[in-house]
Amino acid sequence: MNKKEEDLMNIIRSSYQVMRVIETLKDSKLPYNYYIGAGCITNTIWNYLSGYPLTYGISDVDVVYFDKEDLSKASEQKLTEYLVDKIGDCPFHLDVKNQARVHLWYEKKFGFSIQPYVSLEDAINSWPTTATSLGIRKEPNDSFNIYAPFDLDDLFSMIVRPNKCMITREIYDNKAIKWHKKWPELTVIPW
Repeated sequence: MNKKEEDLMNIIRSSYQVMRVIETLKDSKLPYNYYIGAGCITNTIWNYLSGYPLTYGISDVDVVYFDKEDLSKASEQKLTEYLVDKIGDCPFHLDVKNQARVHLWYEKKFGFSIQPYVSLEDAINSWPTTATSLGIRKEPNDSFNIYAPFDLDDLFSMIVRPNKCMITREIYDNKAIKWHKKWPELTVIPW
């Protein structure tokens, strides 16, 4: 692990709520790759750097996995219910998404179609910003697996930079405005 990855994990370890989700996922021994990603991780780091409570501004925990054999919405719901039951009282909504099925609903939600992802990492590579294109999980041996295709520089520099691989300017601008209101310390790079 490099210094930024160590810093990332030290901060995440200090968030009881996020660690509880991470530990529950590890202990659940899911039969496919998964990550906790995007906002809850990014927001925890921004909160730490800004001196805010670590849970400030976090509305949900994105739990992403990749199962191309079962593309049903019912399986996502079943996994969500299982995790909610295992975690118990949690201040965050769990947003569980099979990234292998995103192409089935993306157009209806965002107005344009996308090609199916080929892997979980392929999905993370397309997330809206360089700072939020991030996933972590705890392995059975208690080591952490961090996937950060754009590195961690923007995250720790509190820079919001568009990842133009898939999103539109409107989606990016809406996210950047929302985040800047909560974390005025952010530097937002224009589209």
